[in-house]
Amino acid sequence: MSTSVNESVNLSTRILDRIEELILTAERETKPLELDPLRSELFELFVTANGAGYTNDDSDPDLSADGLCRTLGLRWGLADAAKSALDSSGRMPAAQLSKMRLLWSVMRMWMEWTYAWKRWPEFHREEAEIEG
Repeated sequence: MSTSVNESVNLSTRILDRIEELILTAERETKPLELDPLRSELFELFVTANGAGYTNDDSDPDLSADGLCRTLGLRWGLADAAKSALDSSGRMPAAQLSKMRLLWSVMRMWMEWTYAWKRWPEFHREEAEIEG
């Protein structure tokens, strides 16, 4: 593996691990991810991931909203918990349900930031032309 590939994997892993830490902190302290300081730190991680090109749908590593949630969901066994819930009582255990809700919050914010980031130039062309 080349140095740049190693650095890319290392950066994406650090971003993902930090997002996981923030989610687990929010869960442990029963604080919403949508409020600062958690939201600000998540946004900074989004900016870093976006700047590295990881938020594109076809990126590898994939830190798009879908890729991020897929990876964390796998780490936490959420797909298995959901399948087990459907096969048995129809209810997910509280711990997995809590993580699923927090993951949905992150996914929603990540999608909104991705959308806004992609559309930014569309609404700021005149400013760029005036400054340029």
